[in-house]
Amino acid sequence: MIQTVKNYIKQRFFPPNILEKNSVDAYDIWAENYDKQPGNLMLDLDEVLFPRLVTDTVIAGKNVADIGCGTGRHWEKMFALNPGRLTGFDTSAGMLARLQQKFPSANIYRITDDLFGDMPSGSFDTIVSTLTVAHIKNIEVALQAWMRILKPTGDIIITDFHPQTLANGGKRTFKHGSSFIAVENYVHSVNTINDLLLNNGFKLIAEEEIKIDETMKHYYANKNALHVYDKYKGFPIIYGLHLTRTDGTE
Repeated sequence: MIQTVKNYIKQRFFPPNILEKNSVDAYDIWAENYDKQPGNLMLDLDEVLFPRLVTDTVIAGKNVADIGCGTGRHWEKMFALNPGRLTGFDTSAGMLARLQQKFPSANIYRITDDLFGDMPSGSFDTIVSTLTVAHIKNIEVALQAWMRILKPTGDIIITDFHPQTLANGGKRTFKHGSSFIAVENYVHSVNTINDLLLNNGFKLIAEEEIKIDETMKHYYANKNALHVYDKYKGFPIIYGLHLTRTDGTE
């Protein structure tokens, strides 16, 4: 029964020529035109949410890690806040290559596992991760590694595709040639992420979400996908978290 429902969702709401790929392969392909995406709802909403969470207090003079940095979409904004040092981490060599073209002196590392074994403990004051968490299969292992490389009084800031929409068939897709590619995602509830951090000495500073409403209808209309808009109207589409650790727990 569950498989039947999944097949219905896939056939009803997404074109049959969508191919799903793991995040590394998908973003290597997407890197070529990732920065040229007018009308991409998720990226546009992330531009709204990011400044609400990332302010000069967590960036200025700080050693900042951008985990899932991609092509450095937010780097100009963060450089404007005068970080002490900004380091980008990503699994996609293609995305990192594009970032390096844009910022030739960038400090970048390719992620080969979720442990960040090459990074000493307490390396960073702030970890920023945008539109990335749902691509991580074992979120508990990943967050434990993030906590290890963060200083005892550090901050973690996350934005991502909302798990409620992902769990109901939402997809992160992009056009490639005449077809579409969907990026593989894993559903991690916001409560799961919060609890993992709160149980390790963090406290919640801010939690935000944006729901699909009438102001976003044109995004779907422009893609001949009003049936998708009708399905997801009222659903939360993106969320953001800011947590800080102040008690020295590692």
